[in-house]
Amino acid sequence: MTTLDSRSTTGAGTGADAPAPAPVGSIQVLDVDEVGGRVERTELPGGLRVLTETMPGVLSATVGIWVGVGSRDETPALAGSSHFLEHLLFKGTRSRSALEIATAMDAVGGEMNAFTAKEHTCYYANVLASDLPLAVTLLGDLVTDALNTAPDLESERTVVLEEIAMRDDEPSDAVHDLFAETLFGSTPLGRSVLGTVESIESLSRDDVDGWYRDRYAVPSIVVAAAGRVDHSQVLDLVTAAFGDRLTGPGRPEPLRRGDDVDLVRPARPAGLIHRKTEQTHLLLGSVGMGRLDDRRYAAAVLDAAVGGGMSSRLFQEIREKRGLVYSVGSALTHYAGTGSFSVYAGCSPKRVPEVLRIVRAELAGVAAHGLSTEEVVRARGQLKGGMVLGLEDTGSRMSRLGKSELSYGEYLPVREVLGLLDAVDEQQVRSVAADLLTRDVCLAVVGPYRDRDLDRLTA
Repeated sequence: MTTLDSRSTTGAGTGADAPAPAPVGSIQVLDVDEVGGRVERTELPGGLRVLTETMPGVLSATVGIWVGVGSRDETPALAGSSHFLEHLLFKGTRSRSALEIATAMDAVGGEMNAFTAKEHTCYYANVLASDLPLAVTLLGDLVTDALNTAPDLESERTVVLEEIAMRDDEPSDAVHDLFAETLFGSTPLGRSVLGTVESIESLSRDDVDGWYRDRYAVPSIVVAAAGRVDHSQVLDLVTAAFGDRLTGPGRPEPLRRGDDVDLVRPARPAGLIHRKTEQTHLLLGSVGMGRLDDRRYAAAVLDAAVGGGMSSRLFQEIREKRGLVYSVGSALTHYAGTGSFSVYAGCSPKRVPEVLRIVRAELAGVAAHGLSTEEVVRARGQLKGGMVLGLEDTGSRMSRLGKSELSYGEYLPVREVLGLLDAVDEQQVRSVAADLLTRDVCLAVVGPYRDRDLDRLTA
């Protein structure tokens, strides 16, 4: 999950070098492209931020309400509260039942959904542009006026427990939560977004509704819309949806600092979930870098070349040359103040030692010698093409707006990101590889192994 939407640690919102905030209620034009698209931002009274991107030539729009709260904000006793609440908000408000909400969206052929991550929650709708008023009204109602009744909580508790069971039954999903727990330990980032069976069973209506009342405050909320949208119209719709919440001198919450997680090495060397599976699922990785680290662009190029596609070193060595796996690849994940670098592979249990040996050898080789000029050029092209192609729809554009504002406090035009990627050279990649790929690693395993096998696998 490589995100490339900020310049460096000196970006807006990160310290003394940040520009002064625009006056409340004013419209900031953040970008205008050659085909007439505009990115605009307004901060409303109370600290609510509204961002829009006009996309000429499309007939639809996607709007999202982003709340800067996720599983990272929870205590162990409240683990899973953010995700539980995401489910519960769709159960009804003071003015609409769950059926009325679903019926209104289905009647216009739209899609409405939500997701919870470790640092934010997003409620979104994709509709025809003419139905944008309905989408903003429904989403605003969910976020500002949910009932969260005790009967609804009990029915949704079962749904969330089934989701946890589904995760546990899917080894490729379970291994990612196991890796986070192994890497980050008892810190908030080590806990699953879903929570645990124990924590979900113990949550009361007061717990979840209290989380809603405390955390869904206007200064932590961003509204983002992309497609055939008009910024002034969106402002009017949002103002109506949030009503008297848009009052007072409040300003947006500051960016996360990440002080709650301070790790230089994995919490423990290995984690195991014993499953009688035909295939073993592995994640080998280390503590990475925070989202504002100014080496992120070089690290992204490194990640793409090492395990980001069919031409990557890991894919070629492990799948193409030896046929040991069906799936293998690497990933960078960035959070506030920290992150991770990991390699995933799924293979027959008997091939696990050889796969791990090759992964370690390839990472050690890149750490010692860097990448070739051809690999750097190819990885830059892969990242640039993937980024542009990934922004062809209104949903991805809306997500980029919301994440940029919540996570970075600034919007970086696509052409500037492409320029920063073009500026990455072999020496920068070699330098970041020598650091990132020589850190202490941990191993997460889901498959037919026992605890006694871990020493052999981690040797």
